[in-house]
Amino acid sequence: MAKLRKWCSYKRMERPYTRFSKVRNKAFVKSRPGKKIIKFDMGDVKGGEEQFPIQLHLVSKEQAQIRTNALEAARVAALKGLEANLGKHGFYFRIKAVPHQAIRENPLAAGAGADRLSTGMKHSFGKIIGTAAQVGEGKQILTISIHPNGDRVARRSLQKASQKLPIKTRVETVYRKEE
Repeated sequence: MAKLRKWCSYKRMERPYTRFSKVRNKAFVKSRPGKKIIKFDMGDVKGGEEQFPIQLHLVSKEQAQIRTNALEAARVAALKGLEANLGKHGFYFRIKAVPHQAIRENPLAAGAGADRLSTGMKHSFGKIIGTAAQVGEGKQILTISIHPNGDRVARRSLQKASQKLPIKTRVETVYRKEE
């Protein structure tokens, strides 16, 4: 089974790749892997975030790339606590960091007979192995909208979700004015 490389291999922010070609029909990226994040909006989706007076945001403290499997793990961790304590319609949960950046790898074979398997760095463009969300400092990653009685539950679930992410984060609270 193939295993994931260390996060530090993909931590650095890079400009999203754009392919240039003399032939116009080939000037695009041909493929990308499927989505690992199942849902971006959860909870009381029909009512939306406007029905809840409090919003909690998980905000990044640094600039980095977050892989899709880390975002999905954070989603599952946060949603589990929210649904267990507030029910399926007691909150609105949204993932705001969308993974668009393609992550590439140039696999090199090592060992006996490796000279016949790989081209080395000769054509080192690499193969797409996954996607990542590029997150800047101060960018909102996850958002939970709730009623005042669920404040502690939502804060705890965001802290559990932040443990699944490879960057340092903080939780911000925003109170909506009622008109």
